[in-house]
Amino acid sequence: MSTATSEKTQPGRPAPAREIDRAAVRFAGDSGDGMQLVGSQFTATSAIVGNDIATFPDYPAEIRAPLGTLAGVSGFQVNFSSHHIHTPGDRVDALIAMNPAALKANLGDLVEGGVLIVNSDEFDESNLQRAQYQTNPLEDGSLSRYQLYKIPITQQTLAAVKETGLGPRDASRCKNFYALGLAYWLYDRPLEPTRRWINSKFAKVAAVARANTLALEAGYALGETTEIFTTRYRVKPAKLAPGTYRNLTGNQATALGLITAAQLAGKPLFYGSYPITPASDILHELALHKSFDVRVFQAEDEIAAMCAVVGAAFAGAIACTGTSGPGMALKQEAIGLAVMTELPCVIVDVQRGGPSTGLPTKTEQSDLWQAVLGRNGDCPLPVLAAQSPADCFAAAIEAVRVAVKYMTPVILLTDGYIANGSEPWRVPAVRELAPIPVHHATDPATFQPYLRDANGARPWAVPGTPGLRHRIGGLEKADGAGNVCYVPENHQRMTHLRAEKVARVVQDVPAQEVFGDAEGDLLVVSWGGTFGAVRTAIEQAREKGQNVSHAHLRWLNPMPANLGAVLRRFRRVLVCELNMGQLRQLLRGAYLVDAQGLNKVQGRPFMVSEICDRIDQLLGGAA
Repeated sequence: MSTATSEKTQPGRPAPAREIDRAAVRFAGDSGDGMQLVGSQFTATSAIVGNDIATFPDYPAEIRAPLGTLAGVSGFQVNFSSHHIHTPGDRVDALIAMNPAALKANLGDLVEGGVLIVNSDEFDESNLQRAQYQTNPLEDGSLSRYQLYKIPITQQTLAAVKETGLGPRDASRCKNFYALGLAYWLYDRPLEPTRRWINSKFAKVAAVARANTLALEAGYALGETTEIFTTRYRVKPAKLAPGTYRNLTGNQATALGLITAAQLAGKPLFYGSYPITPASDILHELALHKSFDVRVFQAEDEIAAMCAVVGAAFAGAIACTGTSGPGMALKQEAIGLAVMTELPCVIVDVQRGGPSTGLPTKTEQSDLWQAVLGRNGDCPLPVLAAQSPADCFAAAIEAVRVAVKYMTPVILLTDGYIANGSEPWRVPAVRELAPIPVHHATDPATFQPYLRDANGARPWAVPGTPGLRHRIGGLEKADGAGNVCYVPENHQRMTHLRAEKVARVVQDVPAQEVFGDAEGDLLVVSWGGTFGAVRTAIEQAREKGQNVSHAHLRWLNPMPANLGAVLRRFRRVLVCELNMGQLRQLLRGAYLVDAQGLNKVQGRPFMVSEICDRIDQLLGGAA
């Protein structure tokens, strides 16, 4: 976003609106300041306006971090544009900081000359000490590089909502809507969608609804009636493909994808899960859709959740579970049981920072080895990864389709970045979604529990089907007949058959595509939620004339059949991932390529500039 001009408004006239092609705005404050709420409202309103959007919510890792401290800062960033975008933006053009800690934690991401709005009421000695400031940044000249607006947001809010009769504590909670109203004015956003949301959300508490509305309008009026701002900004609607759109987070898209897959299969959906950040919202979303034959089960622990999913798959349901890294570790034995019983189910792993509790509200991609290699014994299963919030919908359907076709558990990897982030999702027409064929064994004369079809899948026999009583379980079974068998040669054969079945999934994995030239100096490889940052970096590098291409992997086991040939057509291969090099080592081992890595484990996604800098290093700068 361009910085504001120095032109002054005429008395009584609002500031002129400057058209820009995109802007990134971040709301930041204490975890109780409602930054996620107003960020979501700004996002929804921008979607209604017609902008393309990408968001990045950032939560504190501690549930009750001390107020006013750096550990308790909560933020929400939204990038909105008049053209298609892939990321929520590297740097922000406007930062709204509700206290000193929010300012200190986020100032480094504000562009020089950017808009900086601070709640000056909170910059007292106590809060400055909590944020580890030695001097007051509003007075020491350290913010001279930005367009600083010191606004007593708390006092202004209390004055605006006085007529409602709310006490000072409740009234001050409306200050997030005051900040939202000011942001709406600054970027020429309408108030009406948020007014409607407030009236619906607080319909049973009229005073609270009125107070939040008054605060919202007061923030907007500040920009409209005062002369402290010289310029406001307008971002035109984006030219998106025709269709009906709604704004979805990755977790919401995953839930809707699972529901759709079950409907396409003509089966009930069972979702057994134990709450864990950042996967819990999948459970919450599914619980809202019981009318679509969805049954949700909150288990007492991760092991019970996975075992319940195995039971539901045995009973003939589309069976799924969701978790994050620590929960995956606990589920692994029961996932192995699903591999041995060869039952279709989907395990969604919303990756977060680790090991152990690690960074529970931050993003990472460190569960790849756990997904591909994490069970005891030789226990392969298919693994794919979604690339964006909206893509979680299609990836969930794809996971169910493969699970049913090959009678195997499938792991779907997402991560905290795309699970909590959001973007416009085009609602598909039913005719665009292919049915998922489900075939249950019914003929006793031909039935054998481990007799395989052309895909290597065994029959799916629903309990209670006449004449189809059979034994499955964790002990090794005899090929075909399914009786418990300890013969060494049989175990080797069954191990090979299970591995061959997973390898056959490559039939359903599209050939690896390359963005850019099919061969050349450098191929950048990515997977999962790193897609947006890498693709944007490649676009920028190619605009500079650099000979660089991009291959984004969706399927991680099995990988595309042509991937080895693709990698060998480039002189150098760079693998970008939010871990210490897990995909890089898998590619080195499978294809013997001298892949190099760009690795980050800070709980934050890649910045486009970080990838561009690494490309410059490898290619020696712009062509």
